[in-house]
Amino acid sequence: MSTAPIRQNVPAATTEPPVSQDQGFLRGFFARPEFGPLILLSVLIVFFSLRTDTFVSTGNISNLLTFTPEMGMIALAMTVLITSGEFDLSVGAVFGVSQVILWTLFKEGASFEVAFLVAMFISLIIGLVNGLFVTLLGVPSFLVTLGMMMVARGAAFYIDSLFSHNLYRAENTLTELLAGTFYVGDVRIYASLIWFALFAVLLGFLLTQSRIGNWVQAAGGNPQAARARGVRVTSTKVLLFVITAMMSAFAGIISSIRVSSMSPNSGTGYELEVIAMVVIGGTALNGGRGTIIGTVLGVFILRIMRNGTVMIGVPGLAYNIFIGGIILAMMALHSALERRHGARD
Repeated sequence: MSTAPIRQNVPAATTEPPVSQDQGFLRGFFARPEFGPLILLSVLIVFFSLRTDTFVSTGNISNLLTFTPEMGMIALAMTVLITSGEFDLSVGAVFGVSQVILWTLFKEGASFEVAFLVAMFISLIIGLVNGLFVTLLGVPSFLVTLGMMMVARGAAFYIDSLFSHNLYRAENTLTELLAGTFYVGDVRIYASLIWFALFAVLLGFLLTQSRIGNWVQAAGGNPQAARARGVRVTSTKVLLFVITAMMSAFAGIISSIRVSSMSPNSGTGYELEVIAMVVIGGTALNGGRGTIIGTVLGVFILRIMRNGTVMIGVPGLAYNIFIGGIILAMMALHSALERRHGARD
């Protein structure tokens, strides 16, 4: 008697199709926090270029490259500070008071080099005080730097009221290094653009390729766990507050040299715009993740937005409306990308 073979219903093996190397690269690129800002920047450039021919003119490119680096330098330092879980509202006031100190000392007889060093040293003290209050006394950085903003701004107005200021020019090697000009074709370039690029490279290396960068991200992600693993959270945060204050003073001094003027009001409102640049670029506002490349994109996004809206005839008062909308849109995009990336993982 023959027996037919018994067939068992064995389900077919289900396997996900292998992901090619190119697909993996694209997925990683789309998940990066810089992806959204890069797309937005590209859209803005195309939009304003189509709306007005003068947007891509030599003169307008020169203007963009003139005004962008000074605020951009502050944004770079703020990126690293926010990555550590802190932020600084006094950067605009430090930007202004550094100018007042520099030109007051210069007018009263100090050499420009000495006046520059004193202004930078005072900014170092401001950053040190901010950092020590936050780390040793446990006061939130919002309150500490808000108070320092009022102190620095008040000091700028007080010093300015004591002396008559009518001297805002100095021609020497240091001023040329800080704010000299040269041309690339017909495009005028200020030395501040070189400083901006240099600081972007240095801080990018510090954040992504150094031990301090690991400490910064660990301190911003989970300070208690970071301390348990031997991370020097306190000294790292103090150092970052010092860097932020000194970068703000450096940018303020360069700005005053470039325009041959100074005002205790200089830098008013910069603190919020700088934080917007950093957040738009993809740095997490609650700390733990930062991107220098994203901040560079965020800096150009806001400067191009300000420049372009004026050129196409949008009232200047509407600028903040656009900025607020961009911040909300970018936050939604970053959140969606993070959820999508987390779901894949």
